[in-house]
Amino acid sequence: MTPSGPPPVAPATDASPERQLLGPDDVQRMLRRLAHEIVESRSGSDNLVLVGIRTGGDYLAQQLVEIIAEIDGSQPPLGLLDITLYRDDLDERPDQPQVLETRIPFDLSGKDVVLVDDVLFTGRTIRAALNALMDFGRPQQVRLAVLIDRGHRELPIRPDLVGKNLPTEKTDRVEVAFADDHQATGVFLCPGHPE
Repeated sequence: MTPSGPPPVAPATDASPERQLLGPDDVQRMLRRLAHEIVESRSGSDNLVLVGIRTGGDYLAQQLVEIIAEIDGSQPPLGLLDITLYRDDLDERPDQPQVLETRIPFDLSGKDVVLVDDVLFTGRTIRAALNALMDFGRPQQVRLAVLIDRGHRELPIRPDLVGKNLPTEKTDRVEVAFADDHQATGVFLCPGHPE
């Protein structure tokens, strides 16, 4: 007589495989929805600018600008922001951080800024980005758009626009993958491997 019930489970290994949670079509649907929300909620057509946090948020911001242009017929200005020198963990890093170009070729004073990032986790990246933004003017408002909000905040930061809320363990790693042309191709979870 064979026992009934679920088959035996193989023991867990230390190397947890990376798992794709969302594919390219899912990501494009979320970006299109975010773009529509940005257009519908902006304070004025001339004031809207998008600023993407390098790297990941900058690629998503570029895609959002293109989708907004399709929807609305007007293309908002795009800025790229590197927050490396504004991080609060520079002295804790064993390696020398790589500083990328920040390119915000316009004054942010009086603008409706949508700050774009790929994955929101502790909130420390966003805190650094807000500090960096203020070096480029005093915006009328700053809203945060993220593709993935995975929780586990350490600072009181909350996104205004979210592609998907994704419950995770604090020790997991969540990554957005990009193709060579910087188009987002998926969202991956690697359990037990912190960022």
